[in-house]
Formats: sequence, C-alpha cells, structure tokens
Amino acid sequence: MEPELGDALRRALGAEVRRASPLSGGDINDAYEVVLADGRRVFVKTNSRAPSGMFAAEANGLEWLSEAGALRIPAVLAHGGGADGVPAFLVLEFLERARPRRGFDDELGSGLAALHRSGAESFGFREDNFIGRLPQSNRASPRWAEFYRTERLGAQLGLAEKSGLASTKMRRGFERLFPRLEELLGPEEPPARLHGDLWGGNLHVGPEGEPCLIDPAVYGGHREVDLGMMQLFGGFGERVFAAYDEAFPLASGHEERVPLYQLYPLMVHVNLFGGGYVSSVERILARF
Repeated sequence: MEPELGDALRRALGAEVRRASPLSGGDINDAYEVVLADGRRVFVKTNSRAPSGMFAAEANGLEWLSEAGALRIPAVLAHGGGADGVPAFLVLEFLERARPRRGFDDELGSGLAALHRSGAESFGFREDNFIGRLPQSNRASPRWAEFYRTERLGAQLGLAEKSGLASTKMRRGFERLFPRLEELLGPEEPPARLHGDLWGGNLHVGPEGEPCLIDPAVYGGHREVDLGMMQLFGGFGERVFAAYDEAFPLASGHEERVPLYQLYPLMVHVNLFGGGYVSSVERILARF
C-alpha cells in the first residue's frame, strides 16, 4: 500500500494502518484487508486512475440499497482521495467470508424481491454513477422503455460506435429493436430499487453465512434487469429465482424478455473488454 494512501486512511478513520494485506478478485480496483492500530479490520478499495467521483457514487449506491433493509449491504466507513497525489479510495466494513447457511438461496431470492419492492422515485437516480469504470447516465425518465433505450442501450451503443467496436450488424440490429422496445419490454411496473450489476461476483457470503450484495451500479429500473444479469454468467441456483417469484411474482412472458435485459450488460462488456462480446450482442439482436 502506498504511504500516501496510508496517511489518507489514518486521517479518514482516526487510526494508523498497522497492516494491509492485498485481496484478489477485482478486475478494475486494488483491494486490501486493513488492520488498524485500534484493532478494527476494514476493507479498502483503491484505484489511482479512478474516474472522478467513482467511489463517492459507489458509497451513495451502497447506502441507498441499505436503506431498504432487505439484504445485508456492507456499511460505508469513508471515501476520498483522487487529488494531491492520493489515490481514490473507499473504506467498507470488513465482512469475513463464510459458507452459505441453510436456506441461503431462499433468503437471497426473497430478500432481492423485498429490495425491488422498496422502489425508487423514478426510472433513473438522483445522480449519475458508474458500471465498472464506465460512466452510467441516470437521467430520469417517466417511462421505462424510453429510459432503457436512451440511457442504457443507446448510451452503450454510442460508446461502441465511438471506439469502433460497433459492427454494422450490431447497428442495424439496434435500429430494428429500438422502435419496438415498448411492446417488447413487458407490462409497465413502478421503478424497482436495482443493484444494477448483479452478477455472481457481486454476491458475497457474509460472516454468518448470509447473502450480501456488493459493488452496485444502482438506479430505479425494471426489476427484470437484475434477474436477467443474474442469468447471464451463472452463479445463482434455481431456488433463488423460485423464491423470488414466490415473494414477488413476475409478469407473464418474463422468460422471453431475459435476452433483452442481458443486452445492457453485454454492451458494457463490449465497451470494457473489447470486441469478443460483439457476437453475443448480435445473436440476441437477431432474435428481434
């Protein structure tokens, strides 16, 4: 850990850093288990090249999810840096990883349903934030189809076009899709409180074996967004989805809409990791 970061943590937390142990698993940021001189253990995420405001936005998102009281969310302890040579950082409570307790999948499914039911003020959020290291516009819209078209799919398509990653087949597929989105996205529902980046790597098993959610990209949106993302890369058992549907039944036709809601995370992957995901986007678009 850089001395400048250690000094910043001391000022933010009121205690010297006694030990910092690197943790694995992050694609974008460096992470540490930090032991402070007063005995506290904390989790520190840092990135010397983080976009301005990235960790502040994540802290706000974690607190917004925590307000629902539905699932365990790590408490935010401090964030800062990004100026005067100090890397940007985020400090969270350290949640020791344990084995999933009995009923974990039921707890996760019903807890996610409660999180979604807690709702949001609009489709969007009070501030823009990030998904991975990409900016995510949360400009509010009164209608879900409009928000999903402009602030999600259209925004990612624009990034892909700017960087030369959007194939002709992809562009034509979106041209066909956009006029039909309203009829394809299912019945109108009130905005749900979304995690926004709910793949298996952002599910943590807490110290008592309970499900915990980390690394959000929050906003108010259609609840099938989170469920579609959960099915994209695996990591969630069938019982999770069954428990969700028992607690908060899904509208008819939700199975057919899963690919539509996977388009956004796949486009994010196109823009984060390159053209290897282009063919996956093209295959989904060809279905519509």
